[in-house]
Amino acid sequence: MYFSIATRTTATVACVISTCAFAQNSLTSPIELDPIIVTATRSPEPVQATIGDNSVITREVLNQTPDTSFAEVLSRQHGITYINRGGPQTVSAINVRGTNSKQSLVLVDGMRVNSPTNGLPILNAIPLNAIERIEIMRGAASSIYGADAIGGVINVITRQAGDRPLQFEANAGVGTYATSKYSASLSGSQNGWTYSLYGGYGQSHGFDATNGDYPFAVTPDSDSYYESDIGGQLGYTWAEGQTLSIQTLQSRVNGGFDTLDRDFNDRGIQTLGSTIVTSRNQINERWLSTLSASFMSEKNETQNNPMGAGDGYFRSKQQQYQWLNRFELTDTQYLTIGAERLEQSVDAYSYGAPVTFDNDSLFTNSLMAIYTGQWGIHQVQASVRNDYNSQYGNFTTGSLGYAIDITRAWRANISANTAFRAPTFNELYYPGFSNPNLEPERSRNIEFGLTYRHSSGELGLTGYYNQIKDLIVSQAPSYIPDNVDTAVIKGLTLTATQVIGRNTVINASYDLLSPYNTTNDELLPFNAQRVLRVGGTHQMGEFEVNADWYLTSSRQDGAYTLGGYGLFNLGASYAVDKHLQLQVQWNNVFGKNYTLVRGFNTPGSNVFFNVKATY
Repeated sequence: MYFSIATRTTATVACVISTCAFAQNSLTSPIELDPIIVTATRSPEPVQATIGDNSVITREVLNQTPDTSFAEVLSRQHGITYINRGGPQTVSAINVRGTNSKQSLVLVDGMRVNSPTNGLPILNAIPLNAIERIEIMRGAASSIYGADAIGGVINVITRQAGDRPLQFEANAGVGTYATSKYSASLSGSQNGWTYSLYGGYGQSHGFDATNGDYPFAVTPDSDSYYESDIGGQLGYTWAEGQTLSIQTLQSRVNGGFDTLDRDFNDRGIQTLGSTIVTSRNQINERWLSTLSASFMSEKNETQNNPMGAGDGYFRSKQQQYQWLNRFELTDTQYLTIGAERLEQSVDAYSYGAPVTFDNDSLFTNSLMAIYTGQWGIHQVQASVRNDYNSQYGNFTTGSLGYAIDITRAWRANISANTAFRAPTFNELYYPGFSNPNLEPERSRNIEFGLTYRHSSGELGLTGYYNQIKDLIVSQAPSYIPDNVDTAVIKGLTLTATQVIGRNTVINASYDLLSPYNTTNDELLPFNAQRVLRVGGTHQMGEFEVNADWYLTSSRQDGAYTLGGYGLFNLGASYAVDKHLQLQVQWNNVFGKNYTLVRGFNTPGSNVFFNVKATY
């Protein structure tokens, strides 16, 4: 039903886009003329000056949704959908341009947080209150970031130290399912020092994670969760252009899930710790050197037996050392040269005994070069990277992109990229279910883009073709992973935004996707072939309202077809004065019953009230 509805909406979207313009994100927010993005070139650039389909979600946009998970925020962006297994506390995943969650790289302040054990990014442990902005780079990007960047790169920038006097912010909110959330942050600068500190706590009775349609999870109960985080940044500029900083994020989520054991409150505990030390040094007018050391720890623990017999965990550690040097060759040409070392180690515990991996540590040494240049209306970006991994040896990737400003309003671009995904520790070394001879998955991606900008908005069209070879698949009856499949993903995205008057902004995007495993001519799982997003915001003095509508076609979950669905969300805020703001968020207004993964429930209609104070 919703598949046909999505098809019929094509004409409507075309009409909207003909009068709108390219949306930098699908969440409702006023247009930012030149938001800065670092992820696309590893150097600060206006997002409109980059080559490719890149965007930024700002703190102002995140403030509009005080009770939303990180994965849900991403899914409101064009080209991204998400998967959830029974609530925000459970394992979540994202699909970027039809790729699976292992094939897209998620960073926190430039530090990779894809788990070395299962390859999934640790989405549910990234709290929104800790985020300053989210930078999204769609498309293959291994020539800049190495392994796992086949579908794209998502870089979470945590709360930054402020270049201003002390500023304080606090939030307190309550909502459906006995949910409550509290957060506070402060930031400022003085005498060469910059600082920020933030923290948050939330809890909820939750809802029943499963609905009985999955044979291994049938416990009928409400699956609660408790989440907490703390983090901050401290920097000191000891001379002009010479800054030393340290930043950290520590997060923990304790959430319920369901198994066959009806008599025990099964729990999953996810912890994430990230600490980064950075020295940023302006060597001379044309040479900026950035040296950093990053340390990430991650643990995924389960408690699903009253006697502890079924308890277990997977734990990993990553150390990442980077040295980036940006050279200003001319006023319009830049070269970045970098070296990187990544060290990864894992351990696990299951059913009363340690898990003995055949190999519990790996390292990767990398060299990279990124060039950007502009000559009048022409712009070029090229990058090349070599990764030497202690398991699979050398892997070289590259990219080349070209853009032309046809007129002051029209801009076109085309690019070609190669990328790869490295096999995980579980795929390589987990006892009884691994294959140490696995090769990385390989990708070739071509894309084009066309944008049109006018005085009150933008219009965008992006097309892409991504061929992925040597897909790693675990098949019955042995479930030993092997490089056996090939996938071809083709897509077309229309994006638009329009400012109406001085107080109204309308956004829209429409994704058309053809994601097929060409080995057996099957749709790649959990990918909708059509997704429509429409949103808007309207300002009336101190009162603001926003709304968004999400409509998707059906998806495949193995042999099961998951029906398409539509969700409508509303929000409103009122500024009592310059220090106090009242907010309400109403998700799934019409109480749509929909399924993201077979057997797992999703939230019904729910409301959240929040009070925000700023000083």
